[in-house]
Amino acid sequence: MEKNPEEIKKMVREGYVKAIQKNTGCCSSGSCCGSMSQPRVISEKVGYSVEDMNAVPEGANLGFGCGNPVAFAAIQEGDVVLDLGSGAGFDAFLAAQKVGKTGRVIGVDMTPEMIAKAGENAGKGDYSNVEFRLGEIESLPVEDRSVDLIISNCVINLSPEKEKVFKEAFRVLKPGGKLMVSDLVLTRDLSEGLKTSMEAYVGCLAGAIKKDDYLGLIRAAGFQDIKVISEASYPVDAMFEDLKSAEGAVVSMKVSAVK
Repeated sequence: MEKNPEEIKKMVREGYVKAIQKNTGCCSSGSCCGSMSQPRVISEKVGYSVEDMNAVPEGANLGFGCGNPVAFAAIQEGDVVLDLGSGAGFDAFLAAQKVGKTGRVIGVDMTPEMIAKAGENAGKGDYSNVEFRLGEIESLPVEDRSVDLIISNCVINLSPEKEKVFKEAFRVLKPGGKLMVSDLVLTRDLSEGLKTSMEAYVGCLAGAIKKDDYLGLIRAAGFQDIKVISEASYPVDAMFEDLKSAEGAVVSMKVSAVK
């Protein structure tokens, strides 16, 4: 893609602001990484229970995920949990119920509008153990060795500097801390048309990399005991002219690793 990382981040940020304002998915039509028009349908398909969806404030679930990292995160009471790309707070609020009053959850998102929405939702649910911080996942506003567990849901694929994301995750985790991620990866290269489409990038397709490369970046950051917990073909909607070339190439993967 002939754009520098800052340009990509700017366009991704604008894409998600547009999604909030127009009440659509993160692409111009349909939902490649979720859909605000049918968030419960999308969320159920990727692993959230009805109980999960009913347990958070209205408006927290935007349907942007590709898996449920909280379901397999083994969160303990008293943990400090960090949610990378926390959006309107869906996963952060679910995690908050698990860490209890003695734990806390930090959500980081680079979009001011998302931080504002998440804060509003936190007020609705009276979540005193959750805070949302404006920042980029490539440069986390979080102290060294201060977090027990990191979760992220279909966000790291959007970063043009994924190696920095995993290095930052490693930095902020306590020794023995865990990384638990749901994300989209590729089983083969996408066509040039999709690779260079900013719409496809914002929609979680063009920014995705091959599975082995993704796992390699986690390993290079210093993580050990890297495990692919599950993977499944991810259905993509007919929103790009060139989409047929992506059929079967996109996989939703859940992966864990330990510092």
